[in-house]
Amino acid sequence: MIIKSYEINKINIKKTPYILLYGKNEGLKKETTDNLLKDKNNILNYEEKEILDNSSLFLENLLSKSLFETEKIIIIKRSTDKIFKIINEIIDKKLDDLIFIFNADSLEKRSKLRSFFEKDKKCICVPFYPDNEQTLSRMALNFIKQKSISLSQSNLNLIVNRCNGDRETLLNELNKIEFLNKSRKKITLEDIEKLTNLVENHSISELVDNCLAKNTNKILRILNENNFNTEDSIIILRTLLNKSKKILLLSNEFKKNKDIDLTILNARPPIFWKDKEITKKQILQWSPDNIKKAIYRINEIELLIKKNLNNSINVITDFILEQSKKVTNS
Repeated sequence: MIIKSYEINKINIKKTPYILLYGKNEGLKKETTDNLLKDKNNILNYEEKEILDNSSLFLENLLSKSLFETEKIIIIKRSTDKIFKIINEIIDKKLDDLIFIFNADSLEKRSKLRSFFEKDKKCICVPFYPDNEQTLSRMALNFIKQKSISLSQSNLNLIVNRCNGDRETLLNELNKIEFLNKSRKKITLEDIEKLTNLVENHSISELVDNCLAKNTNKILRILNENNFNTEDSIIILRTLLNKSKKILLLSNEFKKNKDIDLTILNARPPIFWKDKEITKKQILQWSPDNIKKAIYRINEIELLIKKNLNNSINVITDFILEQSKKVTNS
């Protein structure tokens, strides 16, 4: 059954516990999810690939829940048609006190996932389209009025234009402006450009570092806590490529001197103290040959996502999770 995003109050999650939220507007999807799960505590987040890699264990865990356990909500991020078979198994088992929310990027009309949720009476399908400029401008104007922030209309328009139709991005940028406004009376165009045009997102850097260090649990946590989108995919890929090239140089040096501390000490440019431990782990995880193979694969993925941007974040997420599990220093 299809409903519009503004009709979300019509959803009764008791009667229709299988919900698909798809589309580009991550901010509105987050608002919708928060409203649906208001006052709900037992919420579990999964990546689709995490489930696909061990579907039998996932299903067993659902079936073996305690009889005294309260209602549980399962959120599955970056869902695609690959999980369609598992959804059928879940529905066939008629599990009580379980609510499933599947968060997906854009889905074409021929998508099995989208088609199933649109037609099945036990399911809800909600499409989320990018906010238009008028909606975002109104939100931004209301925000600066409530916070008593002095900002010119041209600067406000610049912020809105950089949000690519996503209200979550807009709110993040406005929060930066609010924080800066506490320390100065006037926000200039230069301030706006610096604040809203960061080269590297902290979460992306952390994701890449933990991928190269093969910290699978941390990777899953970062993916679950962040809604990376299509625009982020290129930044993730470029960050991964640049850091992989640095590890290749360090890995070659370590192969020669067999001394990890000396390798870190002699690194050029110098490695900042807070990055030393994770860099050591990255060097120990990768042999020169294997990091070279990873670099070649990153270049291949770049070509792949340029041909299919709509699926880019899923491709990169799968690659990161695969790399985190591989034994590569051999």
